[in-house]
Amino acid sequence: MTTEWNELTKMTRGKPMTVERVRLVDSDIAIEGSFTLPTLASLSWEDQVFVMVFVRCHGSIKETEATFGISYPTVKNRLNRIAKQFQFVEIVKISPEEEVLDGLKSGEISAEEAIRRLTT
Repeated sequence: MTTEWNELTKMTRGKPMTVERVRLVDSDIAIEGSFTLPTLASLSWEDQVFVMVFVRCHGSIKETEATFGISYPTVKNRLNRIAKQFQFVEIVKISPEEEVLDGLKSGEISAEEAIRRLTT
């Protein structure tokens, strides 16, 4: 199966693609539609292998260096290049005061509790 995936990623040359039919391996159940591949599946075969090794090394750059026989800067540069391909969700931090007011608004805490939290 990995050989087929490698061939598929070579054929698409990194261009976006969708999957239109999915079949469960152990049954005759198939689902048709338009499915977008997850970001990791959109990486080149070589980058997918790199990410798998990095995860198996528990995120250790030193172990990844040893596995591939490459330097620390090479590992970092490759990780940075791969990371640029991901769209991350932006996390907006709210102030403790806003959090208290949101809790009050949603009914999670009482007015008395909100006052106590805001004044301590």
